[in-house]
Amino acid sequence: MALVLAVGPAELSAQAFTTTRLADGFDYPVGKPNGDGYYIFRGFSQNGHLGEDWNGNGGGDTDEGDPVYSIAHGVVVFSEDYKRGWGNVVIIRHAYRESNGQIAFVDSLYGHLKVRSVQLGQQVTRGQVVGTIGCGPYRMYAAHLHFEIRKDLRVGMRRELYPRTYQTYHVPKQFTDARRTLRYEDRLVRVPINTFLKSNSNPNRIEVDEVNPPELTSTATEPQTVRPEVPPAVEMVIEEETQPTAATPEKAKTFLELLREKLANPQ
Repeated sequence: MALVLAVGPAELSAQAFTTTRLADGFDYPVGKPNGDGYYIFRGFSQNGHLGEDWNGNGGGDTDEGDPVYSIAHGVVVFSEDYKRGWGNVVIIRHAYRESNGQIAFVDSLYGHLKVRSVQLGQQVTRGQVVGTIGCGPYRMYAAHLHFEIRKDLRVGMRRELYPRTYQTYHVPKQFTDARRTLRYEDRLVRVPINTFLKSNSNPNRIEVDEVNPPELTSTATEPQTVRPEVPPAVEMVIEEETQPTAATPEKAKTFLELLREKLANPQ
């Protein structure tokens, strides 16, 4: 099943894609791969703390400057000193295969970093250093890593616009523990990018050729990731693109190219 973002034209005028390596498993963001030397000081809670705060066993600022790692293969979709209460933030988008065989996507967020080691649009691998543990902007906190895993690819840095619940977020450690080892496939898959609201994706906007999808609507009272009704030609493209043999580099045609071909040859 293809992922479709429930956003209107005022939020997202065109959907773009890139490719990234399919994750072969997920590790912890510190003390790779098993979190050795670190512990969760503050965990996830709905409508409260929407991630996990990882601290070094030494306490205080003893972990300041320690490396922070990408939990899996992916592509950087945000890298910026966001200031406010955040400081340096990196967000990485991951594609992985669920137990039912379908490909799914999540964003991992690494906050309060002392330095950022990756740039927007950069491909990263599992265990690659993406930054170091910091104290947030203006040294607001004792050194720690604020870490989140999001189901909803629209959130970016605008958490106030989306449900602060399991609808939007995974419990990071639970998600990771359930997917430590995934089937190794060594392949590239297409992932949607530039999914954040325009107000929080500039200058963090990956430059690629964009395509114009059909207008998407949702009748839900809260923002959700849904799959709306789509024209038959678009449905055929979606089904083909989600087949294991379709999402390969040699068949990386844009959505618009595939759609044009279907409309020109409807049989």
